Amino acid sequence: MSDIVVRNLVKAYTPGGPRATDDVSLEVAEGEFLVLVGPSGCGKTTLLRMVAGLERPDSGTVSLGGRDVTRLPARERRLSMVFQSYAIFPHMRVRQNIGFGLAMRKVPGDEIDRRVRRAAELLHLEEYLDRYPAQLSGGQRQRVAVARAIVVDAGVLLMDEPLSNLDALLRLEFRAELKKIVRQIGTTTLYVTHDQAEAMSLGDRVAVMRGGRIVQLGAPLDVYDRPSERFVGGFLGAPPMNFIPATVERNGDKPVLALGDQHLAAPSTLDEWVGRPVLVGVRAENIEVSTEAAPGWVTATVEVVEPTGAAVLLTVRLGEHQIKVQTAPGFRVAPDDTVWLRSTPEALRLYDPETSLVLRP
Repeated sequence: MSDIVVRNLVKAYTPGGPRATDDVSLEVAEGEFLVLVGPSGCGKTTLLRMVAGLERPDSGTVSLGGRDVTRLPARERRLSMVFQSYAIFPHMRVRQNIGFGLAMRKVPGDEIDRRVRRAAELLHLEEYLDRYPAQLSGGQRQRVAVARAIVVDAGVLLMDEPLSNLDALLRLEFRAELKKIVRQIGTTTLYVTHDQAEAMSLGDRVAVMRGGRIVQLGAPLDVYDRPSERFVGGFLGAPPMNFIPATVERNGDKPVLALGDQHLAAPSTLDEWVGRPVLVGVRAENIEVSTEAAPGWVTATVEVVEPTGAAVLLTVRLGEHQIKVQTAPGFRVAPDDTVWLRSTPEALRLYDPETSLVLRP
């Protein structure tokens, strides 16, 4: 196994043009599964391809296992890669596809057979070894691509949106299997996706990218619960985090958040922000909702009711602002009903409305 160390990588596809990666630094520990996530065009695939040796950075370095590989071609980097497309050979049987990299390295035939069978067992492909790709489903073809990557026992495994061509159910099933397989083989893995649910469920850590930069890096639940800026809270989560403009006021010796003519309890650390505007970030599942009035709750009007099976998602209007609230599946309301909302100060994340950066994580 190997660690991955990226230092100050800069890449622009046109001289003087916008940077696909803008001074990116990143460390992936040996055996770690790290996910790069972000919207299209954020630079995540460019970063992955520079680690792979498929793109050359304008400046900065890439090290694998303590070895500077910045100027080495991909074939000399001791890594394997799974692409978004299956990229398997249609004229070869499954066993030949899986063992192709080993054959290119002139590994003895009996060793190739042993490794291919081991990879096939991990990916549940034993009964398909003598089939051609045209005789496989999309999910099975993707398994072949993953098996071909892990069979070479490379120190680093790179994956570029490998599940994006699968339907929703296959994606869910294969995601769980992939996490199990990577844990079993223990390979250092760098994984790219635009799917935030995929990133949250797979990664030991998640790096959120925007505009060629990493804007937050941490454990999935830490990044989800404590976004460092408004973009991260709005990108991660389904539904995304609610953001409500408010003003910090004082009620006696305690600060409160004024939402129009209504008030929410505020964190006690906001004394210096009294009289100033803030953005209140709160997750839909962290908002309590009731059909009965109670002291300290704020009123809202139901606009849309969306039963999802495991929960009921409400779109409500709070003053001039529309927010999402997640309730228990048995909660019964209808559009135009009045409901009462509250959230604990500990669940609120406060942001500067000018910079969108967190004030209180």
